[in-house]
Amino acid sequence: MNEAAKEGSLDVIDGKPVIFYDGYWIRYYAPPENSLVEKKLLIDQMTKRAFHHTEEGINTPGKKLEAARQAWLSETVPQRKRVNAAMLAGALFNRATDLFTTIVELEEAGVHISMDNELMRQCDDCFREALELGHHVKHYSGEEGIDELWGEPFKAFTLPIATVYESRYMKIARAMRDIDGLAGKMDVCFSSLPGFTLIGSLLRELAAAAKLESETKRSDPVIFRVWPRFVAAGEEVAGFRPTLPAEATAEQHRLAEEALRLLAEGKKVIEYLAGARVPMPKTTANYHRRCDEFRATCEQWAAGNGQ
Repeated sequence: MNEAAKEGSLDVIDGKPVIFYDGYWIRYYAPPENSLVEKKLLIDQMTKRAFHHTEEGINTPGKKLEAARQAWLSETVPQRKRVNAAMLAGALFNRATDLFTTIVELEEAGVHISMDNELMRQCDDCFREALELGHHVKHYSGEEGIDELWGEPFKAFTLPIATVYESRYMKIARAMRDIDGLAGKMDVCFSSLPGFTLIGSLLRELAAAAKLESETKRSDPVIFRVWPRFVAAGEEVAGFRPTLPAEATAEQHRLAEEALRLLAEGKKVIEYLAGARVPMPKTTANYHRRCDEFRATCEQWAAGNGQ
């Protein structure tokens, strides 16, 4: 079915409206009209999401923009300056949304604001500078930046809403592909270990639930089925414990404990992807590497013990 579908094709599967991108059928939401009011709602939602999935302490109020800028300019310690840059980016985003709120309020009062109006130019400048500083902003895990998510409010300001929605589906499809890749890697890495034969089915359920979570808006009533399934699947993986044979060696016990630690890390990465709904290439690649290293260690031990 997927091979015949074209990018952007619409369908209804099992009663769910879906759209096709990059090999995945994703829950479809029709974009609203491209009005200033709808843009404001979308920008507010995307700004809130960006702050929710990035590091703590950078959601600086727009009214503190100049103080944030001065702190960034005066800081000389590189590690601290990076955080000051992230705080400045946050202040710029909030100032931009403050300005856009004013623009929408004026429009609703009957005052037309053209694109070359000073308020519009200030809003655009703030969004652009926030985007430029975005590479200083890290995901709350601390592992990497999350530029694609950080850039979404600016896209909502500059592009038609329908185009923003299309971009969203493309990013969700790539996140889904990474979720499937991680679950597959974990299955290969752990299922062959003593006591881990049942982990594969738990990982497949986690991946399926994570993909549903990644495609579902929080405002959609279906979230009351999607979110519990996602949480329960994660708890099943987190609570998994292998049953080792009575004759298991101390090294086998150590490898099992290491596998459980790595399993917990993989669960978190899948949760990061499902929540952010964008790819996290550095975090994902690092986890694949750790799995490969662990599997090589297991194979080396097995070869050395004639197994």
